[in-house]
Amino acid sequence: MNSNVLVLNQDYQPLSVCSVQRSVKLLFLDKAEMLHDDPDKVIRTVDEEFSYPSVIRLRSYIRIPYSRIVLTRKNIMKRDRHICQYCGLKSDLTLDHVMPKSRGGKDTWENLVTACNKCNVKKGDRTPDEAKMPLKTAPYRPIHITFFQNLMGGVQEHWKPYLYM
Repeated sequence: MNSNVLVLNQDYQPLSVCSVQRSVKLLFLDKAEMLHDDPDKVIRTVDEEFSYPSVIRLRSYIRIPYSRIVLTRKNIMKRDRHICQYCGLKSDLTLDHVMPKSRGGKDTWENLVTACNKCNVKKGDRTPDEAKMPLKTAPYRPIHITFFQNLMGGVQEHWKPYLYM
């Protein structure tokens, strides 16, 4: 029982990931309902067998104040999956401003990408177009759903419809 379970709010918005033990407690206390189970696994007691939860939905709405993901070096690396956005290397990484700071570029989600040292020096004080170094993926402001994938090291296939993937 060392798997994870996706927890959805009453309106089907992803809230968090919890342990199977926690999800079983929520189900038995009738605070949640099971939306998807893992057909390959069961939970056995002396007398009964129960479905192994994979996705649950809370029966009452939990109001969570809107919070943005903080712009940090670590979060930019996480968003870009620790890969250089110019060449695809996974080592010697740093941050690069798509529009250089010397030319008015700001420290924003949409202007910062992960780059290896070699590509960062090669690009220099130019835009990717000027340097003829296209980005693998355009920088964007992540939402908390984006980080489920990084937190879990991947997303279970049957979670994808609930995570809008």
